Amino acid sequence: MREVKLFQRASLYEPNKPFRHVYFPEEGVGSIVTVLENGTETEVATVGYEGMIGLPLFLGAKQSREKAFWQVDGSAFVLDAESLREKMRRGSALVQALHLYIQAFLTQLAQSATCNRVHKVEQRCARWMLMTHDRVEGDEFNLTHQFLADMLRIRRTGVTEVASRLQRAGLIEYARGHVRIVDRKGLEAVACECHRVVQQEYRRLLG
Repeated sequence: MREVKLFQRASLYEPNKPFRHVYFPEEGVGSIVTVLENGTETEVATVGYEGMIGLPLFLGAKQSREKAFWQVDGSAFVLDAESLREKMRRGSALVQALHLYIQAFLTQLAQSATCNRVHKVEQRCARWMLMTHDRVEGDEFNLTHQFLADMLRIRRTGVTEVASRLQRAGLIEYARGHVRIVDRKGLEAVACECHRVVQQEYRRLLG
């Protein structure tokens, strides 16, 4: 594997195109999104240091209907598709770990679907920020209101209102597309249970 630097919006794989690589994030966040026929993109999952981007390849698929791109600047280790297939044929500790990761990833998908259906915008925004904070070094990361609105499929004005409330409460600092988490415990109190449930599942399965 080789380590590469990745920046926001870098493409990792595209819909209905053969996988060439898989990615193991070291720092930063990748995003898995669905793409409708009219071009609308909706985030269905994020991936950080706990996982791998390119699971359909591991499951035997040559391509996916979804797309993946890099969300928060960072780095990842890259493995070409054929090397992963060879490891799958021979069996390895990596293969065993990825089986456990799939179960945790499915929990994340299920919890995200539930969260987007029943929880308030403020709770969902707090959850997203916590998930990102989990996967970066330090307390700061780049994030624009428009980007978060696109990922959560809500209006940009809704994100602006929530970010302002969180900042007034002393939980975050936000300026020019840059977020700093000031009060992690306070932000956890605002977020719904979904972040905690997914975090606990990853720890249970992957240590």
